[in-house]
Amino acid sequence: MKPRRAFEENGLCPDCLLDSMGYSPADNREGYGTTVHWRSKLAGGQVRTLFQWERLLDLLDDPALYGPAAFWAAWQKGFVRPFLTDPVRVEARRAARTGAHPDIFARENETVEEEYARLLRDFCGRFMPDGAFDRNKAREVRNTDGGRRYLMGTVREFAALEYRYHSLGLTRLKAMKELLQCLLMLVTEQPLRKRELPFTKRGPDGEPALDFGEYLEEIRVRLENLYREDAFDIKGFSERATGGRIGYTPYDIVEGSRIHGATLRRYPLPQGVEPNGRVLYMVTPLINRPEIFDLAEGKSVVQGMAARGYLVYLVDHGEPGAEEADLGLDFYGKELHDHYLDSIMARHPSQDVEVMAYCMGGTLVLPYLARRAEELRRQGKPMDVSGVVLMASPFRFDDGESGHGPMRRVIRESYDPLVMEELFGPVNVPPQVIDMGMQEIQPGVQYTVASGFYGRASRPDAIADSAPFLFWLLHGTRFPSAAHRQWIRELFMENRIMEGRYRLPSFDPALHDRPADMDALREACVAIFNYRGERDPISPPGSCVAGELWGVTRESVCDLLRGGLNRTIERNVGHIFVVSKKLLAEYLESVQAFFDARV
Repeated sequence: MKPRRAFEENGLCPDCLLDSMGYSPADNREGYGTTVHWRSKLAGGQVRTLFQWERLLDLLDDPALYGPAAFWAAWQKGFVRPFLTDPVRVEARRAARTGAHPDIFARENETVEEEYARLLRDFCGRFMPDGAFDRNKAREVRNTDGGRRYLMGTVREFAALEYRYHSLGLTRLKAMKELLQCLLMLVTEQPLRKRELPFTKRGPDGEPALDFGEYLEEIRVRLENLYREDAFDIKGFSERATGGRIGYTPYDIVEGSRIHGATLRRYPLPQGVEPNGRVLYMVTPLINRPEIFDLAEGKSVVQGMAARGYLVYLVDHGEPGAEEADLGLDFYGKELHDHYLDSIMARHPSQDVEVMAYCMGGTLVLPYLARRAEELRRQGKPMDVSGVVLMASPFRFDDGESGHGPMRRVIRESYDPLVMEELFGPVNVPPQVIDMGMQEIQPGVQYTVASGFYGRASRPDAIADSAPFLFWLLHGTRFPSAAHRQWIRELFMENRIMEGRYRLPSFDPALHDRPADMDALREACVAIFNYRGERDPISPPGSCVAGELWGVTRESVCDLLRGGLNRTIERNVGHIFVVSKKLLAEYLESVQAFFDARV
């Protein structure tokens, strides 16, 4: 049945309008349970083949060994390099320097999402002249020929955008199309008959918790809120709402702490809070902004610990540039901590120093503390850090019980360190590249983040409340190239920490470039608090095992000398639980109890 005839026989309905758009990548009729970047993967494979061919030609380019074949290889390189691989290098590095996505298909997807969001806003604006939905305008549009032509023309504009999209499955565009479906239902005051109702709340029995009238009212509030905040494009909204700056608690930079791009932040105690005699050294991952520890009021680990009287210092790795590209884990996992902890100890010689680290920050700082314990023991000195809190920090990397099998498969199939070096060596690995890998182990995460945001938009203040986290999530930092290669090879694929083969430098010649002895943590009476999430795909609970393996266990004699033992707490949470005020408050109470047990 043609669209015009459908309108005549069935009346104007949201299904008719959506059917007139045809099938597009935003519909996921294939039923994929994740995002499928098929064009990006195809192009990535071709780029990888190009550089492998170039590498082979380099190997053959030796007339003494290969004779005529070497001249053929040289001729081939004269074509491959200037016309194929060099343009790819230049474009990849330009994108990384400017913050653009280095994948041209993903970049076009972002453009489509931005234009789709603007069109959604314009479409809503047709019915919201004063920011509130006007039913009379909707009635006028759906009951007049001109209004129907407007609706048909507008949905065709949406369809044209959808056909430009390069990914399938559970995408951000699919979540945006669900908003379009909601708006069409609100305008026509009819439910979808052929499709599921987006953002439907269900009761314990699985049935819709609202009747259609109540559901329409919720849609109205949701769309009015999104229109008022101009929040249809979540990335653009996060940038506007935050002004490009996140972080709640004031801080200053410790004088003399800048090493390459890294600095040490110091957070003064809040007014009226007395110091409790303890210092907290906080370590963040290399791939995220440090504000994960300080997102917003009530969602800030820094705020919570400072309110308890801790003097808080935090490592800020900064945005690495060309100077940091060749810095490996010797710098980020040893030299930096030596400098900062020694500085803190000198500033606070009589106070206890504790450590808190998140994700990869914990993975790197714990072997460092083991090495520090070894160095101090050889000097006849006691360990100067007694307690470590690890938040979702993985240490076991294997294909079995760790839960990292899916990511290790992605690395084996898609990761080529030489290609990464050719593309991003001098400019460092862009956050978008890291994010594409993370999407492989988090089915449909682009969709679930956007859909969750839109779903919560019907609640007062939920939109503004989400802005700092969305900005943090969608604006990562570059991963220093050498450190990235080392992280992937030595920790993720070779599992060196677990196998006792992770080497660190040392000022002590007897320890320099030897594997860190993780048992030194137990001998030094260092207790470990291990907080992990049951639903964490990035740091699965099977990989977050530090508290079960090292530090002060019940078998150790340390607990007879100093109070407190290792603790492992596992909650039904994901990787980033600090966005929940309730979960964060519970976490802070647990941390306080752990540190108090060490006194």
